Amino acid sequence: MRKLVAAGNWKMNTMLSSAGDLASALAGKVKQDDSIEVILCPPFPYLTTVKEKVSGSSIQVGAQNCYHEAEGAFTGETSVGMLQDVGCDWVILGHSERRHVMGETDGAINKKVVAALAKGLGVILCVGELLEERKADKTNEVLETQMKGGLSGVSADDLKNVIIAYEPVWAIGTGVTASTEEAESAHDFLRKWLTSNYNAESADSMRILYGGSVKPDNAEDLMSQRNVDGALVGGASLKADSFGGIIDAAQKLAKG
Repeated sequence: MRKLVAAGNWKMNTMLSSAGDLASALAGKVKQDDSIEVILCPPFPYLTTVKEKVSGSSIQVGAQNCYHEAEGAFTGETSVGMLQDVGCDWVILGHSERRHVMGETDGAINKKVVAALAKGLGVILCVGELLEERKADKTNEVLETQMKGGLSGVSADDLKNVIIAYEPVWAIGTGVTASTEEAESAHDFLRKWLTSNYNAESADSMRILYGGSVKPDNAEDLMSQRNVDGALVGGASLKADSFGGIIDAAQKLAKG
């Protein structure tokens, strides 16, 4: 059985004190529960603080981005090795805000994916369609392009360190959530894509998260879908009560 994941993407939010307080509150809640995986992805400046605050709990820490080069004259960038040096377990790559606000291409994202996996850093690879693409019935076409581009050169063995996050862009931060049927349909397509392009074993073991206005009141319904293995949460991960409610939903499903 695939272990459910509750991942919080804090984006460009929190300050040092609030990041520490939030991490401490969640660590106190999760403790050493290994029924699910909880991952916190704070802004770069607060990674070490969050890592310290969750020490002793089973919470893992991830970054929101990285660069593909190991070191050098790349002002403003952060390498995979640097992330590992401060205790990161994961890195989010290909988030729609990186794609559509920062202009990252599938090729650029793929370089980061390959660099992270080469050093053993786990990758949460985000894919998802724009509203106009969904309306044009191009969701699967977009997902195929992003999966093929993002995972180019990635072996089936490498996939053991990858989590896919399906995030329809039209549902991120809008308050609009994909229906359970829409979410399940996209996740089913992604799992079938993995079967066709890798193998059934890789597809069956891959965790595919849903992201897009996930809240405590819809988390259980979304995560109870056969191919939905957790959530990548934005705004609702910024408060201990709301993210705690999503963790509760995942724990409830995991424990039956």
